[in-house]
Amino acid sequence: MAVFSFFALVAGDQGFLTYQGTVNYLEVAAQLGILAAGVALLMIGGEFDLSVGSMIGAAGMVFALGVQVFNFPVWASILLAFILAVLVGLANAYLVLLTGLPSFIVTLSTLYILRGATIAITREVTNVTRFSGLSEPALGDPLARLFMGEVLGLPVSIWWWFLLTALFSYVLLRTRFGNWIFAAGGDPVAARNAGVPVARVKVALFVLTAVLATLLSLIQVLNTGSADVLRGQTKELEAIAAAVIGGCLLTGGYGSVLGASVGALTLGMVQQGIFFTGVNTDWYLTFLGAMILFSVLLNQYLRRKALEVRR
Repeated sequence: MAVFSFFALVAGDQGFLTYQGTVNYLEVAAQLGILAAGVALLMIGGEFDLSVGSMIGAAGMVFALGVQVFNFPVWASILLAFILAVLVGLANAYLVLLTGLPSFIVTLSTLYILRGATIAITREVTNVTRFSGLSEPALGDPLARLFMGEVLGLPVSIWWWFLLTALFSYVLLRTRFGNWIFAAGGDPVAARNAGVPVARVKVALFVLTAVLATLLSLIQVLNTGSADVLRGQTKELEAIAAAVIGGCLLTGGYGSVLGASVGALTLGMVQQGIFFTGVNTDWYLTFLGAMILFSVLLNQYLRRKALEVRR
């Protein structure tokens, strides 16, 4: 509310409060919110996935190569991108579980492996690093319609964001699997002793984050008509930032999908609000860093107060 009020006062008469201005920051928030929903669940489950940014670029190039180089049907190229996501998610999960290494290190490695392989393979096959003209072949494809265009005057990404936030919030708060996520992130040893399938929960969450990164990639590719090997850079950090701003603890075991969505909305308003004020948008990262620091300090303070009340 504070962020909205600030930009409403400073940039309200410069387009921030108009219908189109609202749609603009909602669309920015939606694209980050789709990614943040999965990242938040994984953080609550006690793990990180830094490879989602590279997954965005890799999935987009798999789709583009399928359509323009190998002449696969659009629906088949979409499925191919999702199959890659499942494989990457499984690889991340089993590497973390089998080696016992921190997920931060494992997925940081995957980030570079995926990014490097995407650039090298694409350049080897096509001698380019960017494709355009990807919207036209998808216009008549029934599966592609789920990821492109507008519904009731709003970009489809916003509807996906609303749907996923509601669905994952329900799963987290109302189902046994949601309880398992909290247990796996809070105290995995105690959770295992209580019969919680901690390994299965973490495998499912790693796969989910990769699949959501692919969903975001397809939305971007099909609506802009282009794919780029570098697309998705730093998105993994922005998604973690949205989750932290929304109240997810870096130590796991606490947080919410709705909070992460609010964090994404906050960042979306900041990014577009800076544009409407006329301030150089290069300052966005400075705002982002300050907000992360403030959120972590606030979370730490509230957690300490909560522990004092329990005593």
